[in-house]
Amino acid sequence: MIGHQAEKLEELVSASAKESVKKSKKTRFIAITSGKGGVGKSTISSNLAYCLSQKGINVGIFDADIGLANLDVMFNVKIKKNILHVLKGEATVADILIPITRNLILIPGESGDEILKYSDMALFERFMEEAQVLDKLDVMIIDTGAGIGEHIQMFLNAADDVIVVTVPDPAAITDAYATIKTIATLRNDISMILNQVKNEKEAVAVFGKIKKVADANIGKGLDLRLIGKINADIKVSSSVKKRALFSAEYPTSQVGRDIGEIVNKIVSKLERNVLVTSNESGLSGLFKRLIEHF
Repeated sequence: MIGHQAEKLEELVSASAKESVKKSKKTRFIAITSGKGGVGKSTISSNLAYCLSQKGINVGIFDADIGLANLDVMFNVKIKKNILHVLKGEATVADILIPITRNLILIPGESGDEILKYSDMALFERFMEEAQVLDKLDVMIIDTGAGIGEHIQMFLNAADDVIVVTVPDPAAITDAYATIKTIATLRNDISMILNQVKNEKEAVAVFGKIKKVADANIGKGLDLRLIGKINADIKVSSSVKKRALFSAEYPTSQVGRDIGEIVNKIVSKLERNVLVTSNESGLSGLFKRLIEHF
């Protein structure tokens, strides 16, 4: 039944894509994940989204970690309904969108295995039409759950870029490697952010160990890159306690500069990929990809 549904949805999404082919740009989907919880994945996701928006980039951040959804806490907003309510016909897409700052919108999500288990094709058709309000997004950051569950893999498969966050703790490093090994079955390009490190030297050393094991066991075909680090700093945890973003509170601090450097690398990648196909934009584009990988 689910397979048959997915087939019908794929046809519907293809039709929707043909209608929107005249659009001039597509959204770049960036999935941020981790091997275990508590490594600062959502803190990094929210600060990356904010910093990108401050550069004039239209950003949507999709909370795909509904079981432990905490982006509302990060942004100090209240979430009443999410995408599942839209798919059930209990809300419109506009009802669930939460503007955070200029150029930044929070999209309260639902885990991948839930969002594809709806049965009303008419509602889905309406959803795809309404979702076009987000087609002008330049970037959508997908904050996935921790671990390597099937629905998380769906988001990782659908993304243009996957970033794995870990900390220099033996258990976290082991879990990060296990995550990388699983992602490597889906794609060969994976980026990493080392969080809560003492300095650049420690970040490079920890990454070097992970890469060495990955090269030996996964193979040289894996393009594993360190795109940045965030220093261990009390400013980060104090900002989280205040329900504030450390990049907004302390933009000139070391951690502020750390996140800024990562953002600059993402922006550089965006600029190099200006000439892309124009039929996968915004929220409808994300669903198009999810259905293709279903």
